[in-house]
Amino acid sequence: MKILIVDDHPIVRAGLKRLLADLPHVELSEAAGGKEALVLCRQGRPDLVILDLNLPGLGGLEVIKRLKLEAPEQRILALSMHDDPLYAMRALQAGAAGYVSKNAPPDEIRDGILRVASGQSYVAPHLAQELALFSVRAPTHPLGDLTRRDLEILRLLGEGRSLGQIADTLGLSYKTIANNCGAIKAKLGVQRTAELIRIAVESKAQSKI
Repeated sequence: MKILIVDDHPIVRAGLKRLLADLPHVELSEAAGGKEALVLCRQGRPDLVILDLNLPGLGGLEVIKRLKLEAPEQRILALSMHDDPLYAMRALQAGAAGYVSKNAPPDEIRDGILRVASGQSYVAPHLAQELALFSVRAPTHPLGDLTRRDLEILRLLGEGRSLGQIADTLGLSYKTIANNCGAIKAKLGVQRTAELIRIAVESKAQSKI
């Protein structure tokens, strides 16, 4: 079995390789970015791709979509620093077969990898329970009062980007993006960033942003 590990942090890639080192008949390879991952997948067709969502440049969600478009059978396990059902939902909607948090215990991460590699789906039980609640959709929030920049920030939030990554993408300061997010919350009548991300995810799913 061929497994490709995609993460921009060498220490994370090394940790995952150690976690899987004892598996028999496994060939491990690695990539530091989304574009490199696409090239390696086209060349080597790995059986499983373990993919960080928070990649610089070409983000993890976009990589998932492109991989699934080129090879619908591709097995992908999304890896993220966010232990949040909203990020898990977005990864699964993009085409990932599983989602694990980098903060999870090593045994849980390994279990998720093995399950997805074997053809199953995997989401941590506590996230799966919260994901089930999203089947009851929240009321639609009006987006008409948002500016073009507001909508762009909301779209990037829905793709799983952090405020720092959004600032880099738009060429603005972190403080400016944080202030914009505060203004967007006020316009949409929400208090928490998690609520804002939920609106972003749902609006993107409905092709409203």
